[in-house]
Amino acid sequence: MNQWSADLISVEHASTLDGLFHQRLNRSPDRPAYQWFDRAANDWCGMTWRETAEQVARWRAALSGESLHPGDRVAVLLRNGPEWVIFDQAVLSLGLVSVPLYTDDRAENVAHILRDADCKVLLIQDASRWKRLAPALGEAPDPERVVILEDSEQARQVAADEVRVAIAAHWLPERGEPWAQRVADPHALATIVYTSGTTGRPKGVMLSHFNILANAQASVTMLNVYQEDIFLSFLPLSHMLERMGSYYLPMMSGSTVAYARSITQLGEDLQSVRPTVIIAVPRVFERVYQRLQDQLKERPKPLRVVFKLAVHVGWMAFEYRQGRRGWHPLLLLWPWLRRKVARPVLERLGGRLRAAVSGGAPLPFAVARLFTSLELPLVQGYGLTETSPVVAVNPLEDNRPDSVGIPLRGIQVRIGADDELQVKGPCNMLGYWNHHAATAQMFTADGWLRTGDQARIAQRHVYITGRIKEILVLSNGEKVPPADMEMTIGLDPLFDQVLIVGEGRSYLTALLVINPDLWPELARDYGLDPEQPESLSHAPLLRDLVKRIREALVDFPGYAKVRRVALTLEPWSIENGLLTPTMKIKRNQVFAHYRDAVERMYAEHL
Repeated sequence: MNQWSADLISVEHASTLDGLFHQRLNRSPDRPAYQWFDRAANDWCGMTWRETAEQVARWRAALSGESLHPGDRVAVLLRNGPEWVIFDQAVLSLGLVSVPLYTDDRAENVAHILRDADCKVLLIQDASRWKRLAPALGEAPDPERVVILEDSEQARQVAADEVRVAIAAHWLPERGEPWAQRVADPHALATIVYTSGTTGRPKGVMLSHFNILANAQASVTMLNVYQEDIFLSFLPLSHMLERMGSYYLPMMSGSTVAYARSITQLGEDLQSVRPTVIIAVPRVFERVYQRLQDQLKERPKPLRVVFKLAVHVGWMAFEYRQGRRGWHPLLLLWPWLRRKVARPVLERLGGRLRAAVSGGAPLPFAVARLFTSLELPLVQGYGLTETSPVVAVNPLEDNRPDSVGIPLRGIQVRIGADDELQVKGPCNMLGYWNHHAATAQMFTADGWLRTGDQARIAQRHVYITGRIKEILVLSNGEKVPPADMEMTIGLDPLFDQVLIVGEGRSYLTALLVINPDLWPELARDYGLDPEQPESLSHAPLLRDLVKRIREALVDFPGYAKVRRVALTLEPWSIENGLLTPTMKIKRNQVFAHYRDAVERMYAEHL
């Protein structure tokens, strides 16, 4: 792309999130706004900001007929797509409060959120999802209106049987009337985003229009964003990182957003869309990293040596460009290594990425180092739903991949008791919905938000060192942060999921979910039948896996050693209640589920 032009909308001009859309419509009505893949046409389609506004007007008109009042809560349970944005803008423009829901969350959790927020309207993807949800809601009077987006025979039958259910195509008018930007309080409640806590029921985080607008504006001061940028959106829009970073922020900059079809088709979509910006969780980069490692094992040794050299020299070149090391003769090799090694890898990601942002969880340094060495402009950030959500991010010109970056402009950070990172600024939440006690616990007496994360700050950069609540204290008093160990072990493709155990014990153990694709070959290597459950308890296999893990943890302190493991092929998922919708392990639930296996690991003699 030869020319980049900035057209940022300020917080003052936008005032509210729906005002942001109005300002964008006025500034660039005929520029491309959204792209998506039309399965019926088997091709990518798009719409301009003007065409988006025409659809928003239809949803505004339909919602206006539902006897709603400003401040009423309205829920959305959709896959990513233009309809998500269109519905959200219609909701916000009427002074209503949006409540996003995860499409793959358990019905019981969704029902709890709908009841807790007293949602009057629910927009849901299809009839099958409503049929799974309805029994969990029981006789609850709300939502008063359920709108099914996708028309189908099943949807028509459900609508015929239930008076509150409507199909979007029949519920929406043919057109709606243009509307003016409303004058409203920017500090009013805009959305309630339920955090998927690893313990207990999810709590509703209350965020104002100003909270989110301030976060988007502060984010673009750290990373330049242009009208010509194309964002590829694939994290769920119910996740606050994706919603701010791939919805409100591109609207502020006038960029285009393309919606990926699915994670499994992400590789194809990267090639088709050729995005310039992506926002992802570490797991996406970890999967590409593991795939590269697996492919390298199959290549001739000379090619493996060249790849390893490219990573080594590429890292030197990165550090040299960042001003953190001097010139070295090996850098003379970089133009050739870039052409032969780095460029082919980057082409698989579309070949045009200006920035790839990783957030939502810690990014393993080995993964960050590899991609950064190959000149992928990968930066790690940090935040919470409670902070709208970004607190810090690495600037491209001062990128330290082992840190989570520099605090955004206007956001203050400090280290409190127990090395806790605490935050103050315009992006801190209004509080938890209907949960005053939890709100009070989240803030210090002088108004700083407690993140629950341990950290240190050096040269303006924030480094996360652990979770206060997830520190394991061994019986000898040694303290172990399990997340770093789990992340390191999880880089081994054999282990899909990892949980370190050891609170109050004399040594550490690990629960491991084995990769089902690799298990049959591994079992046969030990003369085992992969179909037999007892094969997972084969003593020589377990001993060898303990050695394998110890090698992976060689850089950790001596007391941070795993001495026993227990294996399972059952994945920890949202469906079985062992993962949150944001894919975080529910530690207490997993521990309870495998309590007997844990006790056996500690009952056996060393």
